[in-house]
Amino acid sequence: MDYQKILDEIYKEVKPYIGKGKVADYIPELAKVNPKQFGMSVVTLDGELFSVGDAQKRFSIQSISKVFTFTMALKMYSKELYKRVGVEPSGTPFNSLVQLEYEHGKPRNPFINAGAIVVTDSLISYYKDEFITLENILGFIREISKKGDININPQVAKSEMEHGYRNRALANLIKSFGNLDNDPITCVETYFKHCAVEMSCEELAHSMLFLANRGTDPLLKKEFCSPTQAKRINAVMLTCGHYDASGEFAFHVGLPGKSGVGGGIVAVVPGKMGICVWSPALNRYGNSYAGTIALELFTQKTGLSIF
Repeated sequence: MDYQKILDEIYKEVKPYIGKGKVADYIPELAKVNPKQFGMSVVTLDGELFSVGDAQKRFSIQSISKVFTFTMALKMYSKELYKRVGVEPSGTPFNSLVQLEYEHGKPRNPFINAGAIVVTDSLISYYKDEFITLENILGFIREISKKGDININPQVAKSEMEHGYRNRALANLIKSFGNLDNDPITCVETYFKHCAVEMSCEELAHSMLFLANRGTDPLLKKEFCSPTQAKRINAVMLTCGHYDASGEFAFHVGLPGKSGVGGGIVAVVPGKMGICVWSPALNRYGNSYAGTIALELFTQKTGLSIF
């Protein structure tokens, strides 16, 4: 299959949609991003790379970082992690306080904000220090993306902290139910920092290879999680990876995926490849408008879907 030809076709077909929607202006630093950008990359299990558009430009990965922290925590705690965070779709906005109150401080899944804060807390407890935790998260991301210079954008992290009142409220609410071991502000600051990591489509597509290959990166020949854990992560990505539009994404695209409000979406074709698409303008659910369309076109043109 000529993946480069397919990506070129998608780029041409998606052009009318690039810039539609709006950037995540509730984070002032992200409000400055030019919405009329688009990049897409595919990396196969044997390392072949195909790209189009702004695929080498780094952007704020935001909630895509939750895939990495969930993977790390699952490897550390295994099934014990599920006592603190569930694996069910939420059906409510990603920053909902109501559901968290109703369900006594146990977040529905690791991809909503509350769940990611609990996962971050578990990593801080494991490493005993928030700075060592961040270094290990960065180390993990650098290894699986094969790029040693990936870093956090301090301006984005600062911007999120200055305006992240609801996330602080989530952390305090979780703490009140006894489901947070560390200081809520420390957890939220660490969470904001790993969301402020910047990566390109090419780097993110590479970073999904271990999930496409039953937990083992085929290029590094290294196991990052067990086959069972990879199956679980992919399942949660499929059912919970796009906030309250996860069902719609599964319906239209049919791949495990995770979006971020920076406009990036990663996706996994099990046994075949990792994919990333980026376009900063978002639809009403907080997912990339043009990116979602591009992934639907990709699965239509290639016939690659888990269904």
